[in-house]
Amino acid sequence: MTSMPVAGIRAGAPTQPADLVLRNAKIFTGDRKRPAATALAVRGGSVTFVGGDREAAALAGPGTRVIDALGHRVVPGLNDSHNHVVRGGLHFVLELRWDGVRTLRQGPATVREQAARTPPGQWLRVAGGWSAEPVAEHRMPAPAELDAAAPDTPVVITHLHQAAILNRAALHAAGTSRDTPDPAGGQIVRGHDGEPTGILIAAPGAPLLYSTLAKAPVPDPEGQKGSTRQFLLERNRFGLTSLIDAAGGFQDFPSGYRAHTDLRAAGEPTVRIAYHLFPQTPGQAVEDLRRRTGTVRPDDGDEWLRLNGAGENLTWAAADFENFAQPRPELGPYETEFESAVRLLTESGWGFRLHATYDETVRRDLPVFEKPAAEGLFPGGNRRLFDHVEPVSEESLDRIAALGGATGVQHRLAYQGTTFHDRYGYAAAAVAPPLGAMRSRGLNAAAGTDATRVSTHNPWVALHWLVSGHNVAGVPLRSRQNRMDRAEALASYTVGGARLTDEQDVKGILGPGYYADFAVLSDDFFEIPEERIPEIEALLTAVGGRVVQAAGFFEGLAPAAPPVQPHWSPIAHFGGYQAGHGRDRCGLRQAEGVRDAAAESFEQLRWRQRTGRAADGHRPLDTFDPCFS
Repeated sequence: MTSMPVAGIRAGAPTQPADLVLRNAKIFTGDRKRPAATALAVRGGSVTFVGGDREAAALAGPGTRVIDALGHRVVPGLNDSHNHVVRGGLHFVLELRWDGVRTLRQGPATVREQAARTPPGQWLRVAGGWSAEPVAEHRMPAPAELDAAAPDTPVVITHLHQAAILNRAALHAAGTSRDTPDPAGGQIVRGHDGEPTGILIAAPGAPLLYSTLAKAPVPDPEGQKGSTRQFLLERNRFGLTSLIDAAGGFQDFPSGYRAHTDLRAAGEPTVRIAYHLFPQTPGQAVEDLRRRTGTVRPDDGDEWLRLNGAGENLTWAAADFENFAQPRPELGPYETEFESAVRLLTESGWGFRLHATYDETVRRDLPVFEKPAAEGLFPGGNRRLFDHVEPVSEESLDRIAALGGATGVQHRLAYQGTTFHDRYGYAAAAVAPPLGAMRSRGLNAAAGTDATRVSTHNPWVALHWLVSGHNVAGVPLRSRQNRMDRAEALASYTVGGARLTDEQDVKGILGPGYYADFAVLSDDFFEIPEERIPEIEALLTAVGGRVVQAAGFFEGLAPAAPPVQPHWSPIAHFGGYQAGHGRDRCGLRQAEGVRDAAAESFEQLRWRQRTGRAADGHRPLDTFDPCFS
C-alpha cells in the first residue's frame, strides 16, 4: 500500500481491494442523496464507495494507493461545456498569455522579454484571455508600444472579438499593406497616408482577426501534439477533467484533430473530450455535413475522446459574432441552407449546438427547429442547445424549453460587460444572461469559458462571474436573481456539462458507478470569500482515479510533466494563467506593487509638468485637474 501524504490506514484483505482511497477530505459529491463525505474509494476507474474514513479503510488492500486530503475541499472534476481546446491546443506553447494582466506596464514588458528569446521567423501572439476593462489604463496597447518593445519580431495581440493590434513587423509578415482591401465585416485602420496603422477592427465579425492569426507559424505535427498535451495539463491545474470542444473556424477535420487522436492512441490524454464538427467552407455546409453524417456517428469513440455532434455553427451565414462595441450584425438570408442542415442532422440522429448571441438570431432559428419538431423529427434532449444567448428573451426560452433543448452560458460578459452595459443599458445588463428565467423553466444551463480567443481558460474566473455577477474589473452587472449560489454554479460546471453529452449517469457526481474524476482544491470554494474564488487552483486532479496533476504538499503524486517545447516558448518562461494568487502574496510582491505605483506616479508627474499643471518638479496641492472633475 502506497501512502502519500501520511495515510493513517492499515492495509487489510478485502475481497475486491480499492485501487485508490482518498480520506480525510471535505467532499462535495454533487449527489442529493449523499451531498457530503470524508472518503471515497476507486476501483477500475470508477467510484465504488463514498462515505466515512472508517468504512473506506476496510477497502484498502496491500496494493491500494491511499491519499490523505489533509482536510481540503474535494469536488467532482470540472467540465467546461464550451471551449476550443482542439484548436487552441495546437499552438498553446507559442502563445504569450495575458490572463490576469492588470496594467499595460506589465503586458508590453512581457512582450519585450519574450521577443528577445523568440527566434527569427516566429511570431509573438497574445490571443485572448484578457480585456481592457480591468486594466488600469482602460485601453489596449498602441501599435507604437509594440514597435518599441519588439521592433523586429512580429507581434499580434487580439482583444476579444473586437480588435487586433499589430506592430510593423507583424503587418509586414501578414502581408497587410496600403493595397490590402478591407474584408467583409472587418476594417484595417489606416493613417492619413493610407498605410495600415496596425489596428484591425471586427466590424462586427471576427474573421479578419482569425485570418490574421492563421498566418502565424504553427508547430509541426509532433509539436502540435506536445503543445496540446501541455494545454490539457494546464486545464488539469484548475481541476478540469472533462471538456466539450465547440469547434470553430480554421479547425479542419480530421487534420485539426490529429493531436488529440494521437494522444488517445498513445493512452496519454489527461482530460476527457467530446467534440463537435463545424462545416468550414461557406456555401457548402450541407454537403460537408452530409459527408460527415455518412462517415462517422455521434458517440463513436470512448469516454476519453468522442464525437458529440455538429456545431457550434451549422452554416457560416447564421453566425452573429458578439462584438458588443459594434451594433448588432444584420444577417442576410440564411434560413434555406440552415433548414437543410438541421433536417439532415435530425434525420441522421445527430445532436448539435448553435452559436447565437442575440435574441433576434434565436427567433430566426427557432422556427427552423419547430418544423421538424412538428413532424416528430426533433426529439428533446440536452444535445440540442443554444450557446451564449446573453440577451435572449423569455419568450424564446419558453420555445427552447418546449423543444426540450438546453442552453450553454459562458462568461464572455465578464470581459465585455461594461461595453454591453454602455450600448444596451443597465436593465439589459442586469439580465444578461437571464439565469433566473432559465432556472424557472428547468433549462439545463451548462457553464463554460469559450476559451481562449475571448475568455480565459481558468474556470474559477467563470464560476466567480456566475456567483457574483461581477465582471473581471469587479463591477457588479447582473441582478441577484440572475446569479447562482455556489452549489448551483458548481453543478452547472459538472453535471450540467455531462448532460450535454448524455453522460449524466457516469459523470459530474462523486458516487458509486461514476467516473472517479475529482479535484482537491487549494481553497474551499464554499467558504472562501467571494472575491477570492478566481484564486482557486487544484492541488491534485484525478481522472478515472489516476492522478494527473499534483502541486504543493501533494507534489510528486502525479507523473512528472514533460518539459515545454520549444525551449523559447512563452509558456515555458511565463506559464499559462498568470494572475497573482493569494498564496503568492509576499514581501517581494508587495514591494513590486509599490515600485509599480511609484513608476505610475512619476509618469503622472511628468505629464503634469508637460501640461503646465506642476512647476519646478513639484506637484502643487491646489491644482485643478479636469481628469478628476
